[in-house]
Amino acid sequence: MDKLVIEGGTPLSGTIRIHGAKNAALPILAASLLAEEPVAIRNVPRLLDIEVMLDILRELGCKARYDNDNRSVAVDSTMAGSSHIPEFLMRQMRSSVFLTGPLLARFGEVQLYQPGGCAIGERKIDLHLRGLAALGADIQEKGSRIVCRAPELRGTEVILDFPSVGATENIMMAAVKAKGRTVIVGAAREPEIQDLQNFLNRMGARVRGAGTDTIQIDGVESLHGGEYEIIPDRIVTGTVMVAAAATRGEVSIEGTQPAHLTSLIHVLRRAGVQIEIGNDIMKVGAYARPKAVERVVTSPYPAFPTDLQAQLMVMLALSEGVSLIKETVFEGRFKHVDELCRMGADIRVDLNNAFIRGVPELYGTSVEATDLRAGAALVIAGLAAQGRTVVEQVHHIDRGYDRIEEMFARLGGQIIRETNEREIVHQAR
Repeated sequence: MDKLVIEGGTPLSGTIRIHGAKNAALPILAASLLAEEPVAIRNVPRLLDIEVMLDILRELGCKARYDNDNRSVAVDSTMAGSSHIPEFLMRQMRSSVFLTGPLLARFGEVQLYQPGGCAIGERKIDLHLRGLAALGADIQEKGSRIVCRAPELRGTEVILDFPSVGATENIMMAAVKAKGRTVIVGAAREPEIQDLQNFLNRMGARVRGAGTDTIQIDGVESLHGGEYEIIPDRIVTGTVMVAAAATRGEVSIEGTQPAHLTSLIHVLRRAGVQIEIGNDIMKVGAYARPKAVERVVTSPYPAFPTDLQAQLMVMLALSEGVSLIKETVFEGRFKHVDELCRMGADIRVDLNNAFIRGVPELYGTSVEATDLRAGAALVIAGLAAQGRTVVEQVHHIDRGYDRIEEMFARLGGQIIRETNEREIVHQAR
């Protein structure tokens, strides 16, 4: 229904503070089900995915309230009485699968459905279910419905064939109340997993090793409540950094953790972008046309993140020379290429490789966001392009960016959100 209208060609300039990480907030909200007392979580962004997660918690019997003024969420799960995640809510967000581990640990059973989310390739939950089965869960799949039962979870060694972030987090949350010790081998190493570990330990869990490929969890009888603050969103930070470079602007980014973005910083510096780093601040400046980067390969953390591939492609489309991006995480993550080419980009895709021949300028037109990060990339392209760009299907972007138009407008971007009033009237009827 909404669309973003962008008048491009203005270099971004100014200072901005980054909001909390969506990919940390969602599993932490799910983990609040494990607490026997209320929890308060600060620095939670206003996003569609957050709203869906809160709706699910309420359906399960929790009290969940978002405070817009303080960007915080209060969750009281003491009255939760259901372990059945509604299908219509699961289909709205893939991250709803994070509730499987906590519900299994709390109630001994959970009924769920195959989750929805962005269509960026096959993202099975086999590793989640296999890990929970190793802890003692009996899992039955009946079409799209999945029923997990485990009267008692028992600690064990769980070996992941791939460092799946979601599977690592789900197993962690189930194991905190399992009998004995659980060791996850081949665990994902993302900062969001470290944030989940810190939250669980704040509530009385005994987890260590997050940030490495081996995580150890010693089960406890119960978890108490408490307060916690979410880490800054490294993908939003990276999006702003790339936008500053693509528009040849100069932006200071506050409230961030540069150590979480070493791979992006390395690539941007190779492209000639100037980056100054402080403890929780970065200054990003691009004062000439970026240089091509010979080869960028997406891979699990700490390598270059797939969630920044589309945004980086915009900058490389405007660079001097030929660049290559190899996507190794999701096979369907080049859907933004056709839209960028409609704006004048010169990009050729061969299987999971994108060959990008830089052009001096992009030109505004109407484009459509096909998923969350592709949508963010099209916004960057519109900010850098000559003329007007209209980005449709903004709901994808709203899943991961807290009012992206306000964020870029604060940096001088000529961007507004428009709502089709006729569609609102039609839907009301």
